[in-house]
Amino acid sequence: MAKIHQTFVCQSCGAVYNRWRGRCEACNGWNTIVEEAPSAPGQSGPAATRPSRNRGRVFPLEGLTGEAKEAPRLPSGIGELDRVTGGGFVRGSVILLGGDPGIGKSTLLMQASAAMAGTGERVAYISGEEAVGQVRLRAERLGLSDRPVQLAAETNVEDIVETLSQGRPPALAIIDSIQTMWTETVESAPGTVTQVRSSAQALIRFAKTTGTAVILVGHVTKDGQIAGPRVVEHMVDAVASFEGDQGHHFRILRAVKNRFGPTDEIGVFEMTDAGLSEVPNPSALFLAGRDQQAAGTAVFAGMEGTRPLLVEIQALVAPSSLGMPRRAVVGWDPNRLSMVLAVLEAHGGIRLGSHDVYLNVAGGLRITEPAADLAVAAALVSSLSGAVLPPETVYFGEIGLSGAIRPVAQAGSRLKEAQKLGFAKALIPQGRGEGEKALSVETLRHIADLVAGISAGAPRRGSGGRGRQQARYADEEV
Repeated sequence: MAKIHQTFVCQSCGAVYNRWRGRCEACNGWNTIVEEAPSAPGQSGPAATRPSRNRGRVFPLEGLTGEAKEAPRLPSGIGELDRVTGGGFVRGSVILLGGDPGIGKSTLLMQASAAMAGTGERVAYISGEEAVGQVRLRAERLGLSDRPVQLAAETNVEDIVETLSQGRPPALAIIDSIQTMWTETVESAPGTVTQVRSSAQALIRFAKTTGTAVILVGHVTKDGQIAGPRVVEHMVDAVASFEGDQGHHFRILRAVKNRFGPTDEIGVFEMTDAGLSEVPNPSALFLAGRDQQAAGTAVFAGMEGTRPLLVEIQALVAPSSLGMPRRAVVGWDPNRLSMVLAVLEAHGGIRLGSHDVYLNVAGGLRITEPAADLAVAAALVSSLSGAVLPPETVYFGEIGLSGAIRPVAQAGSRLKEAQKLGFAKALIPQGRGEGEKALSVETLRHIADLVAGISAGAPRRGSGGRGRQQARYADEEV
């Protein structure tokens, strides 16, 4: 009789052990290791890795030379979604879509499935969290109830695969969500690491064998990461994150991984009464309603994938009565802000140790590239000195620890986007390249040049009101 091996799996990260442990060595989680029944031979799961007694087959090996064909695409009917996926869905590909609850994932997928079904393609929407009646109500609110989308409320993976295999394979299958799916090959509760991994593996196998594009909806954890084992993100072909703030009316679809297209590409949507609508010019949306006469604001010309994007950086520097001043950041890296503050104090001659600093990216967008350093520094100096930055000027550049302003990539695209929106001047680092004459450009070498230029326009004493108070801080600190 074959010996049964016990398997213990961490429910947080998916690490596998041969005995129980109180703490997982992979993720340092306590009491997360649970015993799971071993899978039968030929099934998916931890026990499926045991070696086979049969010899493998010989397969041919090919060289690097040969005819390479581009993967066929299935347009979704939504331009911003096609931009993120690289031109449309690839047949047989699997996409993992994550996002906060209520952010609009189901709304986006319903609109995409209805658009594809309207072109004559077979589209299936499998919901594991909502009943068919709830999905129909959403489609009715969106005005899509007449589209031939096939609906079902099911959580058993074997039943889903068998149903979708009948007749012509669907061009698109949506599984909402993968955490609710379960397979009979694994004896554990739905949502556990083993069930999520095994269910995803079965659906991926179905997609590869039939050519159906499958979208898996995933829950997110408190820190914004897609819940479940990280191995699922490696198994799928693309990972997309649907971001946004409940207090703002726009949503960002960001590609984190894409085997068939560019990464870090974004699609911008606006939440309306009729669902999600595409935003063809997101820069104008993020800059709408900005106060051009307020100190502490600077326009940053950034890049999100291949798309230039202009956003407003807002900073507020105020004297603090606390022993440890506050540093609050929304939409940017707090560690990056600490570095910029240290460089301003060490190489710019600005003392900020006794001031509270608040930084915000207007509109709720989150910026990750270091090219925003120069715009952040300009907003901070403007808020401290009370000098209003020229409203027709954009900023971008990376600040080094020595105070030097370093060049960034794709400067030409940033300048062209700024010129298209009516900006007349740009403050950028040296070494921006040739052929970028879109608008008036002023180059900066060191952070001290930026501080001197802004402080020269700061209001002096006697200017009255708020400007007099900020001028006093400028005289003391700059």
